[in-house]
Amino acid sequence: MNSEIEKLKNVVNNSNNIVFFGGAGVSTESGIPDFRSADGLYQNNPETILSHSFFIENPDIFFEFYKKNLIFTSAKPNTAHNVLAQMEKDKKLKGIITQNIDALHQKAGSENVFELHGSIAKNHCMKCGKFYSLDDFLKIETMVPLCSCGGIIKPDVVLYEEELDYDVINGAVNLLKKADVLIVGGTSLMVNPAASLINYFDGSYLALINMTPTPYDSRADIIIREKIGETFSKIY
Repeated sequence: MNSEIEKLKNVVNNSNNIVFFGGAGVSTESGIPDFRSADGLYQNNPETILSHSFFIENPDIFFEFYKKNLIFTSAKPNTAHNVLAQMEKDKKLKGIITQNIDALHQKAGSENVFELHGSIAKNHCMKCGKFYSLDDFLKIETMVPLCSCGGIIKPDVVLYEEELDYDVINGAVNLLKKADVLIVGGTSLMVNPAASLINYFDGSYLALINMTPTPYDSRADIIIREKIGETFSKIY
């Protein structure tokens, strides 16, 4: 076994105060591509089409792209999601902070999940505030989903030009401040303000699991360059 994986396994075995911070790499093993490389209507430029201003000005084009590139109804939790859920049940993992919007952590059974960029599983009418589940959202046949009141139903995902939810940020920060071990996986830690949140961690061990280097490598106690699902299958 890789010496770094062995080290992380020992750290996990001896801690009951672990927090996991994850990115797109956690879900790619479930068949969900990183949306930054998705082939959409705007050819690898999702920052434009997934902006608040574009959504307001071109809702029809926005929703066509959104439904095609960001919703994967057949995706299922992979080893990483399942192991993290088990760690939470075993009282070792205190919570998950994720940049993903796919809700796969909850599908795997995790309960204390802070979704920094929102979730496709939640949708609300912009006019009356009525809630729509993903199933209800997808049952609407028009390209631009409309509520019974006539308002547009917006997915609860954070678009470019929008601020992150204060309560989610606050919860994530409190989790990080109290953690003894922080495992960061499947993220290049290049997207701020989300990535900068790990600066609130001041615990004993910082472990980074990512196929490529990150700006925080010099601060890590453990660095693993393997797929996150395979790594979790070896450490727990």
